[in-house]
Amino acid sequence: MKANLKYLIIGAAIIVSAWLLGRAYTYKYRSQDTIVVTGLGESEFSSDLIVWNGELVYETQNVASGYAQLERNKQKVLEFITSRGIAKEQIVFKFVNVYKQTEPVYNANGNYAGQRFTGYRLSQSFTVESKEVDKVENISREISSLIAQGVSIEAYSPSYYYTKLDDVKLSLIERASSDARARAEKIAENAGAAIGRVASAKMGVFQITGANSNEEFSAGGSFNTTSRQKKARITMKVEYRVK
Repeated sequence: MKANLKYLIIGAAIIVSAWLLGRAYTYKYRSQDTIVVTGLGESEFSSDLIVWNGELVYETQNVASGYAQLERNKQKVLEFITSRGIAKEQIVFKFVNVYKQTEPVYNANGNYAGQRFTGYRLSQSFTVESKEVDKVENISREISSLIAQGVSIEAYSPSYYYTKLDDVKLSLIERASSDARARAEKIAENAGAAIGRVASAKMGVFQITGANSNEEFSAGGSFNTTSRQKKARITMKVEYRVK
């Protein structure tokens, strides 16, 4: 009797083990029965906001007279910009920086003997932020004409932005998702199957580069500000069940 019970227990254990093994194999097979695709969404657009920076500089032996001259130069810059259609409220001048300038002094033997005061350097930076992209672009190119009027100015290249990036991003996610589904359907069709529900989805990094440029993508995402014409790009990695 005990021997029969022993064999019954062993037999039951074998059946249970076989059932568990079959379940594990079936689960493994089903978990691998998926299609993974990457969809792409791209869009080109033109910047609708420009930010341009410049700096006024003036060197003098007297700080007070330097401030007065810098103020006169500031007014010339304001008149130049506003006369070309940019509102005064879109121009921001920052505070004046004053730097004491020196030069090294050496004695007859060529040994360092200290510093000698040579004068003051005053500087004042300004920023123009506007949606009048064409106008500010032209101003940034023409501002150097003030040099002939005695204005010492350093102008930098404009930066370009787009104020509706959230709308662009949502549109690209939709495009990338549709592209991923089309790719998955084609793969499944060629295999004589059909796609089912989404098992997982992962959005790639949002990239903005200059249109028609060879800029490299960044792992953390690119955000081009040097090009007026831009291209936005996003990918969606989607895993579909196969049925």
